[in-house]
Amino acid sequence: MYGALLISLGLAAFLFGLAHWLYDPEHLNSGNEAIAELASSVLPPASASSVQQQAALTRWAKRLQTDLALYTSAGEPVAAAGEPLPPLAKARRGAKLFGPMAVFTLQLPDGRWLVGQRAYGKRGPLGLLAMLVLIALVVAVAAYPAVRRLTRRLERLQESVETWGGGQLGTRVAVEGKDEVARLATSFNQAAARIEALVGAQKNLLANASHELRSPLARIRMAVELMQEQAAPAIRDELTRNIGELDQLIDEVLLASRLDTTAELARSDESADLAAIVAEECTRVGASFEAAALTLPGDARLLRRLVRNLLENAGRYGAGSGVHASLRLHGKEAIVLDVCDSGPGVPEAERERIFEPFYRVPGASESAGGVGLGLSLVRQIARHHGGEVRCLAGEPGGCCFRVTLPVV
Repeated sequence: MYGALLISLGLAAFLFGLAHWLYDPEHLNSGNEAIAELASSVLPPASASSVQQQAALTRWAKRLQTDLALYTSAGEPVAAAGEPLPPLAKARRGAKLFGPMAVFTLQLPDGRWLVGQRAYGKRGPLGLLAMLVLIALVVAVAAYPAVRRLTRRLERLQESVETWGGGQLGTRVAVEGKDEVARLATSFNQAAARIEALVGAQKNLLANASHELRSPLARIRMAVELMQEQAAPAIRDELTRNIGELDQLIDEVLLASRLDTTAELARSDESADLAAIVAEECTRVGASFEAAALTLPGDARLLRRLVRNLLENAGRYGAGSGVHASLRLHGKEAIVLDVCDSGPGVPEAERERIFEPFYRVPGASESAGGVGLGLSLVRQIARHHGGEVRCLAGEPGGCCFRVTLPVV
């Protein structure tokens, strides 16, 4: 990168120096002085007729490609050839105002004044501008391969970082070259590998711990069943409820861990009858529903858990209101599932946070049940199938969860 910058700066400096030499007023005006001396030696004397002086001035103006004007010693015009030039007084006072190269003035030995300017000097500003544009183009073309090679590698690095940030922790960047970008790619790969190992170890620990909890939980359940006759009914019911919550928690933690470990989307060669799943789950909990006959690629068991969690959440926090589910095709590319209730609803500021694991809306009672992973699993399952879930305000009140899943 540093070498490419130095080469570009060196090339630009060389070209700007060349342009300065070509369009330097002193360099160009030195030629003007030579032309003036030559013209003074070949012009007719002051005693010659004005016709002779005009003819000679016209001839030499063409041969020298120079605009010329001849004046008497008193400043009276005698002859002129080529484009009009500034009056003698202005030319002597500030000739550089009239072109990129100075309008030269020369007093001949007999007292006459010769004023001139090379004709192509008037195109000097355009020529200099064209030269500067050409320099910019040359530098841009020369630097483009190096810059594009660098930006292309940065774009690949950006794509890999975005993919890695999207959850595919196994993503790595190809290390090309030995420059700063290559060192950055190496650092990213090392950091990504460490993070992937840490996250993997955490997931494995959580999954193993949850799995190992099933054995003591089964023994506790068996002990409770054996002591049913000795325990008070209230204690027995409380123990049964707590065991059920623990069993549900372990099941959902294991499922969440499995979904986190599987970065790929659901296989498209499996098909799930989502309408049948919605009808069966709504019938199980006594919810009303309307469902069009729709199937989509995906894992039927996971989709059933998605629908069940939404229905149980609506029944748990809907304050006894009715729960309604609807399944419909939106356009030609998406299936929309709505599960709505008429309860107190969710404040707008909390509608995104309720999908976080173990998060509860302030004021929600734990006695209502649930372990705080149901909605988090709903979002994981929806995204596992390439879809998304949102919490919306119900009409006329309550809460509505909308799941959007792609057809293909």
